Amino acid sequence: MITEEITNPTPSYKPEPFNWESSGKGGSDYSTEERTKMEQLYDKTLSAVVEHDIVDGIVVSITPKDVLINIGYKSDGLVPFTEFRHMPDLKVGDKVEVYVETQEDKNGQLILSHKKARALKSWDRVNAALEGDEVIQGYVKCRTKGGLIVDVFGIEAFLPGSQIDVKPIRDYDQFVGKTMEFKVVKINNEFKNVVVSHKVLIEEELEQQKAEIMKKLEKGQVLEGTVKNITSYGVFMDLGGVDGLLHITDISWGRITHPEEVLKLDQKINVVILDFDDEKKRIALGLKQLTPHPWTQLSEDLKVNDKVKGKVVVIADYGAFVEIAPGVEGLIHVSEMSWSQHLRSPHEFLKVGDEIEAVVLTLDREERKMSLGLKQLKPDPWIGVAMKYPVGSKHTATVKNFQNFGVFVELEEGIDGLVHISDLSWSKKIKHPSEFTKVGEKMDVVVLEVDPENRRLSLGHKQLEENPWDVFESIFTMDSLHEGTVLKVGEKGASVALSYGVEAFCPSKHLIREDGKALKGDEKAMFKVIEFSKEQRKIVVSHSRIHEEKASTARVAENNEKSKDREDGAKAVKKVKESVEKTTLGDLSVLSNLKNEMEAAEKKKSDSAE
Repeated sequence: MITEEITNPTPSYKPEPFNWESSGKGGSDYSTEERTKMEQLYDKTLSAVVEHDIVDGIVVSITPKDVLINIGYKSDGLVPFTEFRHMPDLKVGDKVEVYVETQEDKNGQLILSHKKARALKSWDRVNAALEGDEVIQGYVKCRTKGGLIVDVFGIEAFLPGSQIDVKPIRDYDQFVGKTMEFKVVKINNEFKNVVVSHKVLIEEELEQQKAEIMKKLEKGQVLEGTVKNITSYGVFMDLGGVDGLLHITDISWGRITHPEEVLKLDQKINVVILDFDDEKKRIALGLKQLTPHPWTQLSEDLKVNDKVKGKVVVIADYGAFVEIAPGVEGLIHVSEMSWSQHLRSPHEFLKVGDEIEAVVLTLDREERKMSLGLKQLKPDPWIGVAMKYPVGSKHTATVKNFQNFGVFVELEEGIDGLVHISDLSWSKKIKHPSEFTKVGEKMDVVVLEVDPENRRLSLGHKQLEENPWDVFESIFTMDSLHEGTVLKVGEKGASVALSYGVEAFCPSKHLIREDGKALKGDEKAMFKVIEFSKEQRKIVVSHSRIHEEKASTARVAENNEKSKDREDGAKAVKKVKESVEKTTLGDLSVLSNLKNEMEAAEKKKSDSAE
């Protein structure tokens, strides 16, 4: 029977077509009008969802892994919980933006993303926040070089360390993982960089506080402040909303090299307002002004010529400042450090930190000035100097320094003397003392003059020897000849070294040799003394005078001989004439012979002269 049904499947009747629209309605049919109306009502209950759109959704439930969000679609969507780290206070019922990844995954699940939704709209929001000076929230993700990375609308923005707070922040890690308020301060759309600041929010609030505080400030007012920052020139104090500067000179009556010697960060102290500027919001503070000035506490028994002890705090070119009490200083001028008339550097006597004793020279309590002396601790060496260094006495001194006019030497500490340049050598011409000696060398001297009132000693060095010019006077006589060496040639002449270490001067016109050329340096030649002065220790010589006088002598001799020959010829002619008048024709032959003899003799003399 089954076989028959298979072989003959064609039914004996024609079936009705299946009505899908009425299926499952319990046999009740809707009219077309009713059906359309029902479909419209159903469509209104569901949102039109398009993939890759951004829509608003309501948080339905929250688990440690996912957040379930209803966007009005036929199913709810899932978003990873990690995408809501910037919203730590997220709760059921909150409205959030989501991006439709896909309407149905392989499991039929609606997939949403809050991170992408924020990223797509973040730049519009960031730009709007910058333009509108809007306060926004951000999540501090991590620390980076120079600041922090903040999640703002899904964008990683940079928070510089200087923009975290109005006070310097030393530990950035304390802000990681926190949600804070910011303002966008800079956007670089080309490089997609955003810079935010939390400091501006604090500053705005502080500005309002400052304005209120500045209205209440008065000079002389004492306030409690906290050390906010320390620099080399002073300390910045937080006065509870406004900052003031406590300059280093107003920290202590005594000298300090750095504020850190007295104050530390975060230390609370009382300060007095010295001055303030409403417009520039500057406040000058003082700490030392809260204590009496040390000069007012100075003992009334202290007077001039008293000895005091103190510490060297500053050394300058002109002297040293000594602190005898905190805030009370005296100046030791360099001239009061030694009895020596030769001023030296204060560094040769003192150094900073030395504990010394000094004598009070002047004291002015009203002007709060004091001058001190070191040399007064020792006896004045000039007392009795005439007895100790009488005129004519010989001593060994130390060369201290030079001047163009002489050498300053020291006989002992505080006793200086001058050796004039003219008293260094009898014979040598010295243009500058440095040619004769050096600083620090020992020099034998003789006392020439003593002036205790003016503290002056006139000394000599050449006087240790006899005056050689007494001897030179008999050697370098006028017109005497001497061999010499040309030392140095100048515009007006040359210096010539003669025997016995004597230097002479030879004018330029007297340097000419017989061949017409001038003598040069290091050239030896004979010179003739043409001037000698014992008083001025001066000798003038000439080389050209020697050959000029020889030529002149030769010319004179030649002229004398020629004159004699002319006289002899004239006498002979005269004799001949007289003979001619007396002679006869017979004597003509004798006259002719005499004439020939005279002519021959004259020719012989002429040849000899040539």
